[in-house]
Amino acid sequence: MAKSENTSINVASKAAKLLANPKTPKAVKRVAASALTQAPDRKR
Repeated sequence: MAKSENTSINVASKAAKLLANPKTPKAVKRVAASALTQAPDRKR
């Protein structure tokens, strides 16, 4: 993957919600975590 490719804020938000849900299957959490790590840092 190129350095300039990032996960969109919308996808990162949905990935975070999936990770927070205890009923989400482990396989889905694995993909969500991967997407979240590729998201740009949030500006404060």
